[in-house]
Amino acid sequence: MTLTADNVRVAVTGGIFVAPTGTALPTSAITALNVAFNDLGYVGENGVTEAQNADVTDIKAWQNGDTVRKVQTSHDVTYNLTLIETKDEVLEVYYGPLTGGVVHVTGDQLGHQSWVIEVVDGDVDIRIVIPDGQVTERGDITYANGEAIGYDVTVTAYPDDSGVKAYIYRDETAS
Repeated sequence: MTLTADNVRVAVTGGIFVAPTGTALPTSAITALNVAFNDLGYVGENGVTEAQNADVTDIKAWQNGDTVRKVQTSHDVTYNLTLIETKDEVLEVYYGPLTGGVVHVTGDQLGHQSWVIEVVDGDVDIRIVIPDGQVTERGDITYANGEAIGYDVTVTAYPDDSGVKAYIYRDETAS
């Protein structure tokens, strides 16, 4: 067994970006982002959490009730993060479109966007590209002395025309 400490990655810093769906997407970890992508600024100290969930149904045989097969019936990929800058781009991600600088809290379902999550560890870049993502969960907002206002969102990744929910690019050429 080979153990290589240089292969251990830490998400030291990074960025979160959104653009309208259909915007030209990056195809590597280091290519410049399309100017249509908006930087959402600081993310809370817990960073970004990726979750993959699948539901599976057991197919059982008549004989002995043995499980003879498992069939996947659903699959979700989600990303959870807390945005801690209060600016127009963040408010639109959390609440929806702004009208004349005013947030209208309506309860409407939020639209789809393309998302890019950049992770940087020294000279190593990891870029997660979500061609079609939607904020499907919003956490509570706390307004308190001594605490940053945070906009907790969960983004669900939907499959693109190729059936891919997210592309993960990695570049270590600088190391």
